[in-house]
Amino acid sequence: MTGYLIRRLAAAALLLWLVLTTTFVLLRLVPGDAATAISDLPIPKRQKEILIHAYGLDRPLPEQYVRWLGAVALHGNLGISYAQLRPVRTVVAEALPATLLLAAAALLIEYGVGTALGVAAARRSGSALDKAIRVATLLLYSQPIFWLGLMAILLFSGRLGWLPASHMLSVGADEMGRGAWLADLAKHLVLPAMTLGLAQAGGAARFVRAGLLEVLGRDYIRTARAKGLSERRVVWVHGLRAALVPIIQLLALSVPSLLSGTLMTEVVFAWPGLGRITYDAILARDSPVLLATTGVSAILVVGSNLVADLLHAAADPRVRDA
Repeated sequence: MTGYLIRRLAAAALLLWLVLTTTFVLLRLVPGDAATAISDLPIPKRQKEILIHAYGLDRPLPEQYVRWLGAVALHGNLGISYAQLRPVRTVVAEALPATLLLAAAALLIEYGVGTALGVAAARRSGSALDKAIRVATLLLYSQPIFWLGLMAILLFSGRLGWLPASHMLSVGADEMGRGAWLADLAKHLVLPAMTLGLAQAGGAARFVRAGLLEVLGRDYIRTARAKGLSERRVVWVHGLRAALVPIIQLLALSVPSLLSGTLMTEVVFAWPGLGRITYDAILARDSPVLLATTGVSAILVVGSNLVADLLHAAADPRVRDA
């Protein structure tokens, strides 16, 4: 297991370096880079030259890359945001908790709702309930997240007035007690988390249904039923446990989808997370922030794949020897 872990960590580190290097080069080469953005500022030419020199944008690309990589790897220095004139590390640190909270809540909804619907459809395969679940999950999975978010705001905030339409906390939330503050946070979290989680739950439900149907046709499942075990125990204990490996692999596919969906969800709901600052950085051509948010997203994606691989190896020893 130790050798397998070392190989996976080395592959993860190499992949992360490739992603960051590619992003750095593209941000420097595409039209509308940071130097161009500074040149377009309504300030005297001399001040533009000072800014470009201060940020190192007048140096050759290889030198810029080596200086940036050394600052990040050796000192953890992500640079200064061109738009906010603050350390990028501070900007990312302020936004990351909001994104992790939203993603965690959406992931719980995705797996909770997806597993429940997938099991219900598999237990009654071919029935009207199975067909209804498959149609509903397909509709959920095929809808654009931004459209689901807008419809959720229109219904639950605009028409019914049950939930707030945007932001993470109400005005004056800092003056609330701890209990009231948590309740206000939960109220603001419901719509974006449900929008993001339910959009992903459609695919998870169909994945769980397919895996469970394959398992329920095996001989040992028929033996368990012949022994008089309840259908609930057969499905949830024996069947779902055997279908655990493909469900674990679904985790590796869920995180990239969640992160891409988080960007749109945070923009629609004005949620102050990584997706929102990435969107603002794109508009402002703020390449240090874009590099940092891309790096954090890459770490989360690579890390989730690594966790899924390790869980897969723990569940199936044959994987460790491959």
